[in-house]
Amino acid sequence: MIRYALAIAAIVAPSALPAQATGDLAAVQRHLQSITTMTADFTQTDRNGKVLTGTFTLKKPGKLRFQYEKGVPILIVAEGGALTFIDYSVRQVQRWPIKNSPLGILLDPGRDITRYARVVQTGNDRVVSVEANDPKHPEIGRITMIFARDAAAPAGLALQGWVQLDSQNNRTTIRLANQRFGGAVSDGTFKWVDPRRANTR
Repeated sequence: MIRYALAIAAIVAPSALPAQATGDLAAVQRHLQSITTMTADFTQTDRNGKVLTGTFTLKKPGKLRFQYEKGVPILIVAEGGALTFIDYSVRQVQRWPIKNSPLGILLDPGRDITRYARVVQTGNDRVVSVEANDPKHPEIGRITMIFARDAAAPAGLALQGWVQLDSQNNRTTIRLANQRFGGAVSDGTFKWVDPRRANTR
């Protein structure tokens, strides 16, 4: 049932919960602060319905990697305060500050999400949905994170994925599976080969 919550959250109109919202938002804050590392399988769906899969790795502070399935010449890595998009098919690299991306919320343990986030209704008591955006910086976009209640996960919540909406209203949905928290992750995981200087990763 939880696997349908992401689809629900992507289309439901945000509505603040009358009860439990404060507690749930605090739990989300604790969850994000307590994660040291996380790995998961991911499924990405873009605005055109195109689906890609791969492996997601996160390490705090400030590191993440989207390793796409074999045959997809794209890599996304965050490290050193920058989010880097690498397209090996055209040997192109784009970089921008991670703080200017909605994904920054996953990487900054010191960020107080209660200042710019709210709990939204999903219709499923086992699911917590939190929408975050900075009204002062609409160009950053909006992210809706979906959590499942799980006593074994950090702060009793397990991140199931998120829906990201950029300033042009382009929607990207990420669904996670096989989440693993607190495992050893080498800093080398976040290294990448610049395609402008080499032909392979």
